[in-house]
Amino acid sequence: MTSLKVPPVDRDRAATALLARSGFTGAESRPLAGDASFRRYSRLVKDGKTAILMDAPPPAENVRPFVSMALYLERLGYSAPRLLALDMEAGLLLLEDLGDDTFTRLLAGGHDEESLYGLAVDLLADLHGRSQAIPAGLADYDDDKMLGEAALLTDWYMPAILGRETDAAVKARYLGVWRSLLPTARGVPNSLVLRDFHVDNLMRLPRADLAACGLLDFQDAVGGPITYDLMSLLEDARRDVDPALAERMRERYLARFPDLDREAFAASWAVLAAQRHAKVIGIFTRLWRRDGKSAYLVHIPRVWRMLEAACAHPALAPLAAWLDAEIPAERRTAPAP
Repeated sequence: MTSLKVPPVDRDRAATALLARSGFTGAESRPLAGDASFRRYSRLVKDGKTAILMDAPPPAENVRPFVSMALYLERLGYSAPRLLALDMEAGLLLLEDLGDDTFTRLLAGGHDEESLYGLAVDLLADLHGRSQAIPAGLADYDDDKMLGEAALLTDWYMPAILGRETDAAVKARYLGVWRSLLPTARGVPNSLVLRDFHVDNLMRLPRADLAACGLLDFQDAVGGPITYDLMSLLEDARRDVDPALAERMRERYLARFPDLDREAFAASWAVLAAQRHAKVIGIFTRLWRRDGKSAYLVHIPRVWRMLEAACAHPALAPLAAWLDAEIPAERRTAPAP
């Protein structure tokens, strides 16, 4: 039996229709800086009104998780961009314009670090303090997902830095180490994990209380350990965070949960930090080799330092031993573009 093919979406026509029904026909379009994905963003300006057009071309991108999570976060009282118009089949969203005051920009301009990081930490503590923070049907941050991410180090970074494909037995030992570590990562309660919770994706808004923290990137949200997003914020792949500030922020968070086992929290943090840093080293390498985006390579030495620091925790001794055997310290650098 012959199957019927669905005709491709005329995205130009879809964009024209989207703007027409939202009152932005003929608006001035100003491109905004993109991210590591295939999504593109533009600020639309017309008659004193502004909006952000997210152009996320399918099948590489899927806007449905973004839409679902934006609506959910808004229901919780947080400041995700409001959805003004959408065409999910075409991958086009018209979003509320939250402005230009990302934490990254404000920090570069000398804004007080304590207040910005404190706001972000308070939002996480509020979220994690909710008994029903994980929406029904949301995917778990399960072992398969974490192992697949950790494998980006062996699949992309090692071939780039060592000049050969990673031997299957070497990768198998690596994944075996991670299987032994992941139960430690899960020694803390679960909550909603936004997964890209760092200063590039946070905004300071002229709103009261926690609504002053704008959220930009959450389409990959899952249910998982509470340590993940706080670690992501304070062990930033793109920015050095003062260790004293990071410690104050950890204590600020922990003060909200006096019954939390601090040793389990520290061990979970270390495992998830190592997992994220291994993943990011692989992703930054892949962005260069596959997508031609070499700008991210400059961050790899910083991420290696954080990975090594995570491996200093006793729970990470098996991973530290594997890294010493397979990627000697002198090879832990950025690939040459």
